[in-house]
Parts: sequence; structure tokens; C-alpha cells
Amino acid sequence: MMNNNYARGRYPPGMGNGWGGGGGGGGTPNHNYQNRNPHYPQLQPPYRQRTAESQPQQWMRRNPSASTVSESANEVEKTVQSEAAGSTSQDWKGRPTIPPPDRRYKTEDVTATKGNEFEDYFLKRELLLGIYEKGFEKPSPIQEESIPIALTGSNILARAKNGTGKTAAFCIPALEKIDSDKNVIQAVILVPTRELALQTSQVCKELGKHLKIQVMVTTGGTSLKDDIMRLYQPVHLLVGTPGRILDLTRKGICNLNECSMLVMDEADKLLSPEFQPSIEQLISFLPPNRQMLMYSATFPVTVKDFKDKYLRKPYIINLMDELTLKGITQYYAFVEERQKVHCLNTLFSKLQINQSIIFCNSVNRVELLAKKITELGYSCFYIHAKMLQDHRNKVFHEFRNGACRNLVCTDLFTRGIDIQAVNVVINFDFPKNSETYLHRVGRSGRFGHLGLAVNLITYEDRFNLYRIEQELGAEIKQIPSHIDHAIYCM
Repeated sequence: MMNNNYARGRYPPGMGNGWGGGGGGGGTPNHNYQNRNPHYPQLQPPYRQRTAESQPQQWMRRNPSASTVSESANEVEKTVQSEAAGSTSQDWKGRPTIPPPDRRYKTEDVTATKGNEFEDYFLKRELLLGIYEKGFEKPSPIQEESIPIALTGSNILARAKNGTGKTAAFCIPALEKIDSDKNVIQAVILVPTRELALQTSQVCKELGKHLKIQVMVTTGGTSLKDDIMRLYQPVHLLVGTPGRILDLTRKGICNLNECSMLVMDEADKLLSPEFQPSIEQLISFLPPNRQMLMYSATFPVTVKDFKDKYLRKPYIINLMDELTLKGITQYYAFVEERQKVHCLNTLFSKLQINQSIIFCNSVNRVELLAKKITELGYSCFYIHAKMLQDHRNKVFHEFRNGACRNLVCTDLFTRGIDIQAVNVVINFDFPKNSETYLHRVGRSGRFGHLGLAVNLITYEDRFNLYRIEQELGAEIKQIPSHIDHAIYCM
């Protein structure tokens, strides 16, 4: 499906190569963005809200002397002018509670940028504060390509690797375009799983913490009554799974008449037979001039028909010259089925694991393996689709917060789940296709960091291993007796 239109750096007619004056090349970014944007003078930092007009009034109440008032007003005016002259973007960026910079090694999947800054996109100051407090330093390649185009109102079909910043690439423009004074749903983000919905809504809340934007998350398996009650309160941004949002919309509880943006994350999964009918019905409730943004790491042929039907003149972004992730070392260990648990025990004893995710092909095998790992003396959680939603939420939250080192799961956890501490993925059961393999392996080495993937291969898996290597253009090597910690722990 991909063609030459996927070239990176193609901008809509009328746009230059450097968005917002930031420069499209790798030159020095212009930090003096306040002088380029007429709106910024009214967005001065809160610690500079003294004004020359308000200060004399305070002095007048204390001392009615006209000469004193005049002198004080002049002094205040000089002080404010002096402060304004010294106020730069770097000055206010130093004020928020910014986490320490991430000094870990990163691959070119996230470092090969044009040198743009978030300020170059003329975002609201409150949104910029949230971005920097979240720890984002500069836009990643998918963010550089996507954010300015999304802000123009264009439709987007974007393909980028797992763990390269896709979530912020659509959350930032969605938050920027929402008018918090209008108490209507203005943007909907669709995702295929409950865990990804919770994670995405949390990212939106953290990025928009200084905005007055109300974010709601809704998924199947949770209380419909609670969602109905919540929708009677203001909601600007709705994140959820297609079935639940469609159900609420059909009931007349969720009003999408003024929803101008629809985002589809993990779009290939959302266009599978399981979800596509719900997606198409949901689109019928949106205004005809809505903007649609579609993001995924893989786009099967089925996406083309949907794109041709619903996306008018989409801007196409393809940042995937190759499918496999840089920075993730991939090995296989040839074993018999009865040797797998022993092999896993050996890996636990030899590897330097921050956190690991271990994949099985069925629910029963997940529970049995989790029990075995616990018996071996290692901390272990498990999660799968047949668990109660409250239990799933608790496991996901606690694993993400580092309460446990190892998580056993089904492919429920292969879509978009972003846990930075995961540096090892183990395929206890080898997947049947390259798409599933790519999403599983992408759980390690998030945002360009290093990671390790170990595949336990039986005699029956040998043909799948060969086929997946060929389809992905990957080299999955036989596991050595000693694995250098530097290849997945830097």
C-alpha cells in the first residue's frame, strides 16, 4: 500500500519547510518565539503579573500624595519593562517543576529530528508548561511531522514505530485546538483496549494539567451508569473503546455534534472485523467537516479502503523505512516444550532485568506460567482479557508503578502499552505472525532506548521464525552463553 507519497517532509500547499519560523533543518532553533507571536504578550508567566497600571492604584490607597504616586508609578513601570526585557522562553521554562533529563542512550528512531522545539508550534503557554513538566525536551520525528499538520486541520495517516512518541503526536494538537469555554465534546480518541485507553487519558491529563480541559475515559466492562452520570458534567476530550462510545452515543447521552477531531490510535487493529463496523457507525454521528487522524506501526491493505472512503486528501506520514526497532537485540533459544520453564529460570538468573513482559498464546498458559514463576521464587503478576476489569486495572497500575518485576500476559498487552522500565521481552510462546511479533517486541526499548527480546522456539515454531525474519527483514540470532548487559541496559 505504501508509495512514494510517504516521503518525509512533505508539507501542504502554502507551507514552508520550517513551521512557525523554527526552521526545517538542523540549525539552531529560535527561542525568541514570543516576539514572533502577537498572542504571547497576554500570556506572560504568572510570576510576572504585576502591571504598571495596577500598582499605582495600590500606592494611591496607601498615600494620596500625587508626587509620591507619580514617582512610584515611574519606578514600577521601569521595573516591569526591565523584567519584560529579560523574560525569555528559556527563563519561564526554568520555572516549572521539570523532571531531570533522561540521559540514557537513544537510537535514531527518536533522535533523527529536524531540530525543532515545541515552542515553534505556537502552542498555548499552559500546554507548553504541561509538555515540559511531563519531561518532554524536544519533539521526536513523528511529533515534528504530525503536530504542525494536525494544527492546520488536515487529515493525517501516520505510520511510525512503536515507542517513538505517537501518543503525544496526537494528544498535543487535540489539547491545543480544544476551547475550554465550550462545554461540548470537541475531540474523541479511539483505542482498541481498556489499558491503552487508561494510559492515553492519563497522558492527556498530564499534558493538559494547566488547561481547563476536562478529559473523560470510557471503556466496556465498566459501569455504564457512572459514565452516563459523568457525561452530564462538562467533557471536552473523550478517550475510549469504540463499542462503549457508540453505545453512549446511540443512547443520546454522548453528543458528538460538535466533535471536530477523531483520532484512531492503533488504527490497524481498530479497522479489524472486530471494531470496524462500530467505527463506521460512530463516524456517522460526527459533523461532516471533522478532522481524522490515524496512527499505527503497521497498516495492512484493509486500511486503504477506509482511507479512501473517509479521509479527504490525507497528509501521509511514513517514518518506517524498516519494520524492526533499532536498539532491540533479538535472540532465539531452541528448546523442547518441557524445557521452557527451566530455560526461563536460567534467563531470570542471568539477565539484568528492570522489568520484563512474558507473552503466552492463551489465557490458560498465562495463569499456569505465572504460578510456575511464583513457585520459582520470582515476583510475578499476570493479566489477560478474561479477568474482571477492576482486577486488570489494578494489575496494570501496580506493574506500571514498579510493584512487580515480571508480568505474564496474552496479546492484550501488545498494543501501545508504554512502560519505560521494561527492558526485556520474552516470547514464552512464539507468535504466529510478524505483526504480533513486532508489537510484542516493541514493549521493550521504549522511546529509542535499548531493549532485549528472547524467543523460546520449539520444533513446530521453526517455520514461523524463518517467515517472520523474512517479512520484517530482521536478524534473530541464536542466544549466546553470555549476553552483554550493555546491549539492553544502557
